[in-house]
Amino acid sequence: MASPSQDLPAAFGFLASARPSGGRVPPAVFATRGTHTGVELSLREQTLGATLVHAPGLPPDSAQARDTDTAVLIAGEIYNRDDLYSVLGPKTGQPGGDAQLLLDLLRRYGPHAFRLVNGRFAAVVSTGRRVLLATDHAGSVPLYVCAGPGEVTASTEAKTLAGHGGPRGFPFADARRVRGLPGVYQVPAGTVMDIGLDSGTAETHRTWAPPLARRIMDEDDAVAAVRTALDRAVGARIAPGGTPLVVLSGGIDSSGVAALAHRAAGSIDSLSMGTDVSDEFVQARAVADHLGTRHREITVPTADLLRQLPYTVWAAESEDPHIIEYLLPLVALYRALDGPARRVLTGYGADIPLAGMHREDRLPNLDTAVAYDMATYDGLNEMSPVLSTLSGHWSTHPYWDRDVLDLLVSLEAGLKRRYGRDKWVLRAAMAGLLPEQTVTRPKLGVHEGSGTTSSFSLLLLEEGVPERSVDMAKQQVVRELFDRTVVAGQDPGEVSTAEVVRSVADRLERGVA
Repeated sequence: MASPSQDLPAAFGFLASARPSGGRVPPAVFATRGTHTGVELSLREQTLGATLVHAPGLPPDSAQARDTDTAVLIAGEIYNRDDLYSVLGPKTGQPGGDAQLLLDLLRRYGPHAFRLVNGRFAAVVSTGRRVLLATDHAGSVPLYVCAGPGEVTASTEAKTLAGHGGPRGFPFADARRVRGLPGVYQVPAGTVMDIGLDSGTAETHRTWAPPLARRIMDEDDAVAAVRTALDRAVGARIAPGGTPLVVLSGGIDSSGVAALAHRAAGSIDSLSMGTDVSDEFVQARAVADHLGTRHREITVPTADLLRQLPYTVWAAESEDPHIIEYLLPLVALYRALDGPARRVLTGYGADIPLAGMHREDRLPNLDTAVAYDMATYDGLNEMSPVLSTLSGHWSTHPYWDRDVLDLLVSLEAGLKRRYGRDKWVLRAAMAGLLPEQTVTRPKLGVHEGSGTTSSFSLLLLEEGVPERSVDMAKQQVVRELFDRTVVAGQDPGEVSTAEVVRSVADRLERGVA
């Protein structure tokens, strides 16, 4: 692999262990591909040992910071750095990295510093006899914890905590337990867990929640606000002089990101993925030609796509079959993307705050869908960077920028469904930047455009699963893949999708749950 771009985060992930005395750098097997670097940060009251996983050739120095009493580790990146520097004042200067920036904020604001941060990150902070575990507003970098007497262990991948839990692990009432991994819990999105190192008890601070109130705005004002928020979010994700790669389906979500990234960077690369069943190459090519991007198309045979199921479950660490179907084509795309490590921008996630998958004109139902989806996204790991870092690439999603979400979620439903069009305010904001056929093109989910749903269903039907039982069979297939790859630690390359499907089909035929 060629040398990584300097616009990648200093660390993709970590496994960290805090103890009152005596450091320990825990070994780890990550799905994330990269170099492992051990660090040991000794403080007055405790020692924080960690394994950082990062891009080869890119030292993780700026992913860690410390003073005599506090140490910070961060995986991922912060997007509102200039705003944060401004509240710290001129005496602080501009820190050497995101970890140092967090350390300076913590000195001033304590745990509530994370309420100021707009980013894509997970962080662990050792201070005094306490350990702070923080997720970004959306939990887009998953964070897991296992705490026992005198030790708090945290990781960006649950599988690395297998064997750390068991009866000695403390329960956390405010966190979701990870099935199959005793004592392992997922830190909620938009949360700081403040854990006493001696007692193991935790106090939870929410740092963000989806807005419940709705804004009534003039059409022109709403369109301008959406355009401005997205423009800033995309620009914050592009390093000066960098050439980002945009995953492009030809729909309004990804095409909007591509257009704004092209304006911000001057040039971009774009990439589309399809299968032998279905693709959106024509629609994506129309946008690529319009923008003048360096465009590439990758076709993944259906049989190869379905063989990516174990990798998708392994990376996402999710047991939701619908989520796995959505993520499967993305994992297949990233695994087929050769060459050096890249920063990848996507249009993923726009449907949730804009109710893009709910194709109806009844506004109460539309807003109910938005409220429900924003209340239930936590723990699904749809945005996990491990989906791309398992191939060494760093992905980021502008529609789930904190400021963009604050705006999109809060817009009244009539701005989302207007004049018979879904996601009207986004389409209007992108008009003039994209071809008209792109702006008006009806919504098609990534799993639909790639044929994932039909392929997964067909695989089960061919194994004799009755059509009425297909959804149940999908759930059982995903659950078994989770047990094998995440819980038992089996290499996904050694797990046969076809074998698991046959096993599930046989159990269903025999009436065994």
